[in-house]
Amino acid sequence: MKKLKIGNVELENPYILAPMAGVTDLPFRLLCREQGAGLLCMEMVSAKAIQYNNKNTKALLEIHPEERPVSLQLFGSEPDIISEIAKRIEELPFAILDINMGCPVPKIVRNGEGSALMKNPRLVHEIVGKTVKAIQKPVTVKIRKGFDDGSINAVEIAKIIEDAGAAAVAVHGRTREQYYSGKADWDIIRQVKEAVSIPVIGNGDVVSGESAIAIQKETGCDGVMIGRGAQGNPWIFSELLEYEKTGVMPARPDKEEIKQMILRHASLQMKYKGDYLGIREMRKHVAWYTTGLPNSAKLRNEINAVESYAELEKLLEERF
Repeated sequence: MKKLKIGNVELENPYILAPMAGVTDLPFRLLCREQGAGLLCMEMVSAKAIQYNNKNTKALLEIHPEERPVSLQLFGSEPDIISEIAKRIEELPFAILDINMGCPVPKIVRNGEGSALMKNPRLVHEIVGKTVKAIQKPVTVKIRKGFDDGSINAVEIAKIIEDAGAAAVAVHGRTREQYYSGKADWDIIRQVKEAVSIPVIGNGDVVSGESAIAIQKETGCDGVMIGRGAQGNPWIFSELLEYEKTGVMPARPDKEEIKQMILRHASLQMKYKGDYLGIREMRKHVAWYTTGLPNSAKLRNEINAVESYAELEKLLEERF
């Protein structure tokens, strides 16, 4: 098992939970950590929202001792604000600070943030350079293949990120225009790996142990970032570690294991978010956990009416 070192942070293994808004909250991160994820990325947080003490960001910044190491991801487009906020929150117990330059959401892109930054190489250098100088912790950056097919510049941007002092770069093999559709281009990840000497983390279409091993073989990447492949599937990390060790893919969790994981997830959601919000946020997770199971479409409709833990338990008993 190769370990991955990012700056002065050594990870137990190179398998990383990708940052996903509305998904990689504290309860879900804890489950992925239990399954063996080497690093957990938090949901992205707006540097400006922290600057203005937005009350919703407090929960986003919460870190549990049992989930470490975690990477905290900031987004924004103003070098002074990002670097100043990085310095202000540095005492929080995250291990790595990540800067989002990959988010494709229209609202973020319209503000010149997320993947829009890939259109402005000079600004990329300034943001990364100032943030690296502002804090002691390693700074990493998450990028895409490019903004669109006419501007595939991941290699150029990765070199700029390295030159500005970042400790690693994560590359999603799709353009902003693709969002999450089509096939991820692993070849661009290989090109970035060949162009820079900092660790390169490959991301895109990693949905199983086999694909995680394949992306490493095809690209030479140092780490593997798993996003949608982990939704409703925290087991992907333990399966991967097992597969890497033995060459045998362990059996998928059975219905009882899925049910128990859903209930454990729900109880964590309610513990950290309260009953009202916790159970509502579970609805999308239950849909992911049960995809492909018999009667899952019916269950997905019914889950939207569930208002309490007891109702969730009853529904799962009936359906499973």
